[in-house]
Amino acid sequence: MATLTSQSAKRITRGRCFFGNPEKTKSSILPVKSCDNGGGRGGRKLVCANAVNGAVKVNGKAADFRSSAAQPVSVDNDDDAFRLGKFVEGRLVYRQRFVIRSYEIGPDRTATMETLMNLLQETALNHVMSSGLAGDGFGATRQMSLRKLIWVVTRINIQVDKYSQWGDVVEIDTWVASSGKNGMRRDWVIRDRRTKKMIARATSNWVMMNRETRRLSKIPEEVWEEVLPFYLDRNSIAGDANTSHRIQKLTDATAESVRSGLAPRWSDMDVNQHVNNVKYIGWILESVPLKVLVEYHLTSITLDYRRECRQSRLLESLTTMSSTGTPPSTLCSSADLQSTHLIRQQDDEAEIVRARAEWRCKGHR
Repeated sequence: MATLTSQSAKRITRGRCFFGNPEKTKSSILPVKSCDNGGGRGGRKLVCANAVNGAVKVNGKAADFRSSAAQPVSVDNDDDAFRLGKFVEGRLVYRQRFVIRSYEIGPDRTATMETLMNLLQETALNHVMSSGLAGDGFGATRQMSLRKLIWVVTRINIQVDKYSQWGDVVEIDTWVASSGKNGMRRDWVIRDRRTKKMIARATSNWVMMNRETRRLSKIPEEVWEEVLPFYLDRNSIAGDANTSHRIQKLTDATAESVRSGLAPRWSDMDVNQHVNNVKYIGWILESVPLKVLVEYHLTSITLDYRRECRQSRLLESLTTMSSTGTPPSTLCSSADLQSTHLIRQQDDEAEIVRARAEWRCKGHR
């Protein structure tokens, strides 16, 4: 018999079962001969159903109809632990696990770069929430919310050694540190839960913006006091060399391919009313040659966010590709590749995102 967690047993009468608040009886036992399950030829009759002090038994087996909403939720519950993750290393590192879903893989049956970026973002937000610092903003602390401040990413670099497949479980560690006088750095490490091997890593830089004026802001002293106890001076990418180099600006003359007419949709917006930083990955790939997408893995990408983007703008995606060496003896037609990208506004050509990427032939072991 199915468990109905949203209602309690009200009374059981001959031939029919009603749900609501349980009624007290002299014996607290209400015998019935059958229970109406809605009719139909396949309906099963219940020989006996008893209600004893709010607990219902059908054919001698317990069936709990009491509301789960009244049950207190323990922070140690396995479901919450899976959903929210946990702190390790003295609460300096936050760890969360994810299963790669079928809708998170691409044509080659592995997780996409967009999937990895989304998982990084989810882990970061749950880190803030689980730390007890979360205010009413999207990843903002209490003091930030009081001052109408939000975090905005200025640069992110992710490097992938191996893409997970459907059904794999990944474990993501994240932590934060200072970045200069007025910024924050957030790092991640992704491991395969079964092998414990690191399969990807990422680093990013963030600054504060006033969510109403859309102007950058210094980090207030009160916010520093909130976040400093969680800072860990550790780099996921040694030297962070790939994020320190300036990314070349593409123009119509230097770009090999241009895709115009890219329109941000309402679903591309985040709660801060600008395009979610992960969405740019898809637009970047729109101008990458199909042969590259089919034959190569995107092993590294650095995104340099120049300005925020709203829904009303049409965008263009520009790409240029270059080879990094001698073609290997594989199915690929060339050696590993590098690419430079630009997402710009179509009307005035104002830069939104610059990016640099590295590609490895899928047949190259």
